[in-house]
Amino acid sequence: QVHLVESGGELVQTGGSLRLSCTATGRTFRDYDMAWFRQAPGEERNFVAAIRRGNTHYADSVKGRFSISTDNTKNTFYLHLNSLKSSDTAVYYCAANPRGRLILSSMAQASAWSYWGQGTQVTVSS
Repeated sequence: QVHLVESGGELVQTGGSLRLSCTATGRTFRDYDMAWFRQAPGEERNFVAAIRRGNTHYADSVKGRFSISTDNTKNTFYLHLNSLKSSDTAVYYCAANPRGRLILSSMAQASAWSYWGQGTQVTVSS
């Protein structure tokens, strides 16, 4: 079992940038597919980005503005947020699945992911 801890969320102005981190403990990081989701108040948890079998995927709403990266030496997964908008305000969650278990068609569904962090709040002010 893997334990995930997110960090890096804060209050930022429109147009600003942030880097969120997700550190995994308990299992080897490279054994997992990883994703970021976000949830705004009163809304469902929505897919943001993922690395699945070494390939990156992004939601249309963040393409060109957000990017993901990994540091296997630190067991850490990053979400780089640029050109932030007020609509990006949400709690951001890191998720993981044992590699090979996740099918592509279900990648954007929160229910398809087995392990979750506690979330980190990103607030974008105009």
